[in-house]
Amino acid sequence: MLILLPPSEGKTAPTTGDPVDLEALAFAGELTESRRKLLGALAALAELPLERAVSMLAVSKGQAGEVAVDAELSSAPAAPAAVVYTGVLYDRLRLPQLSRRAQGRVLIASALWGAVRPGDRIPYYRLSAKAKLDGIGGLAAFWRPALTAALPDKEGTLVVDMRSGAYSAAWKPQRAELLAVRAFTAVKGKRKPVSHMAKAVRGEVARVLLEAKKPPESPEAAATIAEAAGLSVELTPGHLDVIVS
Repeated sequence: MLILLPPSEGKTAPTTGDPVDLEALAFAGELTESRRKLLGALAALAELPLERAVSMLAVSKGQAGEVAVDAELSSAPAAPAAVVYTGVLYDRLRLPQLSRRAQGRVLIASALWGAVRPGDRIPYYRLSAKAKLDGIGGLAAFWRPALTAALPDKEGTLVVDMRSGAYSAAWKPQRAELLAVRAFTAVKGKRKPVSHMAKAVRGEVARVLLEAKKPPESPEAAATIAEAAGLSVELTPGHLDVIVS
């Protein structure tokens, strides 16, 4: 089993530690060139008029300071991704508390790094999949060839996808079985997708699957583990649907 997580808008900025070492990150052989190109494009934003840089970075005017932060990423302190990424999903998942073996079954999607493992050391940064940088264009299209070459895609493997659409557009397995996790409420017998609780639901599902004594190898096994943990789930083609009250 492989679990694909989204990054988080909320991040904890490391205050000490060596800067990121691109050659030490996961899939360095396939992704370093793309990572270096993006770091250069972010550094170049600082030379542009601030209003234009903010627009390209897809942040609000109140977040204009992130332009200067992103310009210095190559020298900023770095820490494990499991610590840097925070937010609702990561609060429920409690990734740093999981065993090293469990963490080894996790990949975190990133608009800047492509994909990292929980132990990869990264700095605080601001770059969402919605950003469009000079010389880069749309980030999903930018990353797709490199991720296709780098990420594991083995027939018979279950890939449980917690990513949002913007990140799943960058890579989907062609041989492994993909199982996306969704959250719904049941109102008067009708299912409605939920957004405010979806991240919490995905974090909870990821945690129970990673803590299972035997990692699930099929959608049915994943559903059984989730149900044993007290979740109300339903399998539909390609999806594990969680029904929340």
